[in-house]
Amino acid sequence: MSLVLTGAEVMQVLDMDLALAAVREAFRAYGEGRVNMPPKAYLVLAQGDFRAMYGEIFLPEGHVCGLKWVNVHPANPLKGLPTVMAKVVLNDPETGLEWADLDGTFLTNYRTGAAGGVAVEVLSRPDSARLGVIGAGEQARTQIMAIMKVRPIQEIIICDCARTRAQTLRDDMAAQYPVPVRLAPDSRETALASDILVTVTPSEVPLVVRDWVRPGTHINAIGADAQGKQELDPEILKAARVVVDDWAQASHSGEINVPLSKGDITRDMIYGSLGEVVASKKPGRQSPEEITVFDSTGLVIQDLALGLAIFNRAQERGLGEIKDFLQLSS
Repeated sequence: MSLVLTGAEVMQVLDMDLALAAVREAFRAYGEGRVNMPPKAYLVLAQGDFRAMYGEIFLPEGHVCGLKWVNVHPANPLKGLPTVMAKVVLNDPETGLEWADLDGTFLTNYRTGAAGGVAVEVLSRPDSARLGVIGAGEQARTQIMAIMKVRPIQEIIICDCARTRAQTLRDDMAAQYPVPVRLAPDSRETALASDILVTVTPSEVPLVVRDWVRPGTHINAIGADAQGKQELDPEILKAARVVVDDWAQASHSGEINVPLSKGDITRDMIYGSLGEVVASKKPGRQSPEEITVFDSTGLVIQDLALGLAIFNRAQERGLGEIKDFLQLSS
């Protein structure tokens, strides 16, 4: 028997507090070796790509495995469609039976934002007050939502090449949070103004150069999630304490993938994984002056942990539709 949850039903139980708790626990499990997670596989198409992500995780609330099938089609907004859409399937590791089949589009947005929030918790200065965001899509929105939960942000600065999109995000955030929210004309001004900088674009060329990043800045590099993408000047990575979500994925498709392939940086320049920091296997920020970078590619363990939390809440509230896809006898 499988619980089928639509996107609307997922949003009845999903909030950023739930996402932060689940994703924090997913990274702790990673750091403690309680996961089984092959790198994601890509199906590259003319207009975008699909990714198959699958794995297993042991959590305090349960042992679960599953699959996420997710697309990235950058031109979709012009067609009135989301850039990213997903489906998540949760299975019983002991028998293989399906527990849940849920829309993963909102889940993906929230778990990505939550990963940024967890990174900010352990890598940014506790007194970080100014949040800059380059890129104004859905991922930018959930990054702001998560970071506002974990740091005393006093100002939000937004920059996007599509000014209308940036204005929409500015207006939405200004309505949601009691802090000034303003637009910056370019990446330079955004970076220079920021204690915490989030880059969340599909760029294949650096958008932020070393001279724009002040001492003590933390950067969430979110946009580079496929081979050939990059948002940061490699000189930033050389000057920073760089933390990845997973070496296998980040080296192939994260912010570090291009500078690694060109020899601009080497593996020994990467400090470690976010899971190691969350699990206290390695310390996070070492001084108020250092620059820190989180290279996020997105891990299926984030989806599984949050998916399981959504599944449990939905069951408690009687949401969704039970389907017997196999028509098993009782």
